[in-house]
Amino acid sequence: MSTSSTGAAAAPVTGNAVAIKNFAFSPATLQVKAGTTVTWTNQDTDAHTVTSAASGGPLRSAALATHATYSYTFTKPGTYAYICTIHPFMTATVEVTQ
Repeated sequence: MSTSSTGAAAAPVTGNAVAIKNFAFSPATLQVKAGTTVTWTNQDTDAHTVTSAASGGPLRSAALATHATYSYTFTKPGTYAYICTIHPFMTATVEVTQ
């Protein structure tokens, strides 16, 4: 197995902000502690949503225009996968720890 590779995109990033740009969520995997409010900011010219991948999930933004933001406070640990419903190929995850 290779231990050195470039372009690895799956490493979790800590913080509380996700940029939506170039038709992708950045970072693709965000790691936060329970109680953290995460804010997504659309930096694309097209509208995007932040929507839980699983039905009944907590993330349900409206379509976000350029520079619009959506915030959600994660209160329970778990892995929250989400997509843009307008562009379903855009996927990402928030990992919430204790």
